[in-house]
Amino acid sequence: MAAALAQMSDADLAGQVLMPYAYGSSATSVDKTSAAGNQGLAGVNTPAEMIAKFHLGGLILVGFTAQDPTGTTNPTTNVENPKQVRELTEGLQAAARQAPGGAPLMIGIDQEYGVVTRVTDGVTMLPSAMAAGAAAQPQLTENAWRTAGEELAAMGVTVDFAPVADTLGPPTNTVIGSRSFGADAKANEAQVAAAVRGLEKAGVTAGLKHFPGHGHTSGDSHDGLPVVTQSRATWDTQDLPPFRAGVGAGAGVVMSGHLDVQALDKGVPATFSHKVMTDELRGKLKFTGVAVTDAMNMPPAMKWPPGEAAVRALNAGNDMLLMPPDITAARDGIVAALKDGSLKRERLVEAVTRILTLKFRTAALSRPDLTTVGSAAHAAAVSPLAAASITVLRGPCSGPLVPGPVSVSADPVRETAKQTLIKELQAAGVKVQASGGSLIRLVGYGDKPADLDQKAAVTIGMDTPHLLASSSSPVLVATYSSSRVSLSAAAKVIAGKAKAPGRSPVAVAGLPRSAC
Repeated sequence: MAAALAQMSDADLAGQVLMPYAYGSSATSVDKTSAAGNQGLAGVNTPAEMIAKFHLGGLILVGFTAQDPTGTTNPTTNVENPKQVRELTEGLQAAARQAPGGAPLMIGIDQEYGVVTRVTDGVTMLPSAMAAGAAAQPQLTENAWRTAGEELAAMGVTVDFAPVADTLGPPTNTVIGSRSFGADAKANEAQVAAAVRGLEKAGVTAGLKHFPGHGHTSGDSHDGLPVVTQSRATWDTQDLPPFRAGVGAGAGVVMSGHLDVQALDKGVPATFSHKVMTDELRGKLKFTGVAVTDAMNMPPAMKWPPGEAAVRALNAGNDMLLMPPDITAARDGIVAALKDGSLKRERLVEAVTRILTLKFRTAALSRPDLTTVGSAAHAAAVSPLAAASITVLRGPCSGPLVPGPVSVSADPVRETAKQTLIKELQAAGVKVQASGGSLIRLVGYGDKPADLDQKAAVTIGMDTPHLLASSSSPVLVATYSSSRVSLSAAAKVIAGKAKAPGRSPVAVAGLPRSAC
């Protein structure tokens, strides 16, 4: 690691703290739309050329594509399927080896499971974090997340920006919602630590987010700067504990949040706050790993030009800058700050040393074979967590929940979940018909009371369960997740083949945590 560091120029050091995204499904060969997008980002055609030009420290895999104004091509994403992802990451690492120092690349992804999941085709899908919170069995959470880590490692991912360590506050907080394990900080401590252990044991670095806590605001940092108003004492007891537990469990990365946490540093986004990212994270939590910013192309980080924002984030205590809006400007701003003294060389070397330490440590680990991804063994390791999460908030607790036959309805956006539930109900022995019988209504992320069907015999909530408070259905079931494994578990409960042991990890107006 020291040898690699010694070979790096100022520009190389600046490149090592950058983790942008690039377009295309291959490191070296991309479609025309992706090439045009990469030209706009970095003045190059391919991800490999981007790494070579800037000597990047990392790259984040994304599920979106470059915009094609003509509509004549079908651009590919970074995350089409496991085999493609593995080939992409191998190509990215080959490009990184050619840079001065030959350091491996940090390859990150937002694979939280639930509503934020980048690779969905061919992988074992975990229930959402909130489903794990409802199950309240940390060992099952650890088993599931170790499975997830093995699959990510097999695909060549080195850092998963998960788990979400935010303790959920108001029901209006939909940007976090079911991405959180729940509203109880103490329960979340155990869940976050379990998820971290699972990932880290599988050889993938866990990335806690969004420090110092995005759960107690209804604002969305993708749109503006959310304000967190609770007292220091409340922050200490509600927001801090899951992050402390995750750090204690060995998380190698902590991601900052673009948040105005007024009890810590009023008016300053946490990403750019020395009080938050150094005094609290390094001093109070004793975190020694890599601090990564949330995306620098989000509005709170765009308050300054990209070069100035990059320097401010580093001076606050961040080590790596995620998704800078202008890669060249970020790199050049860092180099210029070294020259004029507004960024001390020791601070940049400290950041790069942490990054290199993590990357070389991860690169020394063996990778699982790609055949493990989506395997029957992995499905078997995850299904107990889903089964333990299913919650009946209203209705019977034994026997079939409704008389058969049944029909299933959902808005068109939930067609995949609807078809999955139909197949799982049939597999559980329930007769399903196109219409009539007992109606089962599926609702999920983003749905409102108007999306409920008040004539439904059963309403199933596949996201936070708050919406169920507005339903008049005699049977209310929460899965917290639209994954196949969660819907399969729900089908068994509806059929009377399994119990519903879950308890809602958030309070739902007018309903118990469980009716059972």
